[in-house]
Amino acid sequence: MRSVCVFCGSSAGNDPRFAQAASEFGALLAREGITLVYGGGHVGLMGILADAVLANGGKVIGVIPRALWDREVGHRNLTELHVVETMHERKAMMASLADAFVALPGGLGTLEEIFEVWTWAQLGIHDKPVGFLDVDGFYAPLLAFLDHGVEAGFVRAPHRAMAIVDQDGASLLRRMGEYQPPKVTKWISAQAT
Repeated sequence: MRSVCVFCGSSAGNDPRFAQAASEFGALLAREGITLVYGGGHVGLMGILADAVLANGGKVIGVIPRALWDREVGHRNLTELHVVETMHERKAMMASLADAFVALPGGLGTLEEIFEVWTWAQLGIHDKPVGFLDVDGFYAPLLAFLDHGVEAGFVRAPHRAMAIVDQDGASLLRRMGEYQPPKVTKWISAQAT
C-alpha cells in the first residue's frame, strides 16, 4: 500500500482517545511511508490526522469541495490539495488516489463514505481493502448490527467479512496489506445488453 484514504470526523469527539488515535495513526502512516488521502479539512480528527502525518515527515493529499474550502475549513499546509466542485467529485478522486480505505471514528459523513467504498468492493468495482480502526470499541455496535444483517439475510457473510476491523493501527495496516479480495461477480453497467 502506497496510499490510504482515511475517513474520519470533522469533530474531535468527546473522548480524548479519539484524537490520540488519529494522531498515532497519522504518525504511523508517515513512518510506514504511506501517503494519506483524506477530505482536506483542518478541523476535528481530520486536522489532527493530517497534522500528525506532516509533523512526522509524511505526505498528505487533501480533496475538498469548493463550498467547504470557501467556509475556511480547508487545511492550508498540505503536500497536495485538490479543490473540486462537488462531494461526488471529492469521493471519486479520493478513491482513485487510494490503495486502501480506513474509517476512524466519525459521524454521518464518515459512515456514508466508508459504506460507499465497501459497497463498491462488494460489487466488484474495486478490490481495495476496507478497514475500521475501532478505537475503544467505537464501531462495535455498528458491526454488531451488520452481523445482525447477515443473520437476517440482508448482508452476505463474505461481504461482511470484507471489512477488516482492528483496535491497533499497525495491526490493521498489516492485515490490510495481506488482504486477498474474495471472488465477487463484477459489476455490470446498466448499458450492458
